[in-house]
Amino acid sequence: MIKILLHGACGRMGRVIAELAAADPDTEIAAGVDAFGDAYGGFPLYRELAEVNEPADVVIDFSSAAAVPGLLAYCAERKLPVVLCTTGLSGEGLAKLSEATERTAVLRSANMSLGINMLFRLLREAAPALAAEGFDIEIVEKHHSQKLDAPSGTAVSLAELCNEAVGGDYEIVTDRTSRREKRPKKEIGVSAVRGGTIVGDHDVIFAGTDETITFSHRAYSRAIFGKGAVAAAKFLAGKPAGQYDMQDVIG
Repeated sequence: MIKILLHGACGRMGRVIAELAAADPDTEIAAGVDAFGDAYGGFPLYRELAEVNEPADVVIDFSSAAAVPGLLAYCAERKLPVVLCTTGLSGEGLAKLSEATERTAVLRSANMSLGINMLFRLLREAAPALAAEGFDIEIVEKHHSQKLDAPSGTAVSLAELCNEAVGGDYEIVTDRTSRREKRPKKEIGVSAVRGGTIVGDHDVIFAGTDETITFSHRAYSRAIFGKGAVAAAKFLAGKPAGQYDMQDVIG
């Protein structure tokens, strides 16, 4: 039985993971941490990490970028593996990430969906072959109206992966409003749509002469991200220090 410390336990994803872990015979939530939520789900809930007494094998984090440095310091000190699902890290968060991977196992991914991560793998093969034949690369992502960042972290990761796969000399462009010119060949455009309750759609479009190939992923429920996080926790528990990602989980 893998015991999970759920960081950000009272957020939407925290509650999804609590339900999934309860239904999984191989996992249980040992305790949750959330500065703002109320107790639920039959496990102890704390306001701060320092208050946690229950032993755990791994942490699943769906909190906020501001909370990540403290979490990573906590995990590094205790050599406690952590599945880091929070996005938007910069500065101190990235520095703490680098430090933590020297002392414990950290799994970080821009998207926890198993399907998206299989898409990453397919694009590594498709992008160079199609770019060599003159196909243009465009990415369109769609999310709900409450999402704060645009483009999404997943869309940026898709663009960066395609750029790396084709040699690393393409420019990633997220705004063309100030330009009046033909599209350069070595460019990857990323467009964002925000509206309604769209969970998450990503299209990677390869547009050639007289034909178009589109790789698409549609998320119909946030549960797919929770399932990926639980799978990652089961994979990461007991692993040696270092940085891992979802490609390691899907094998």
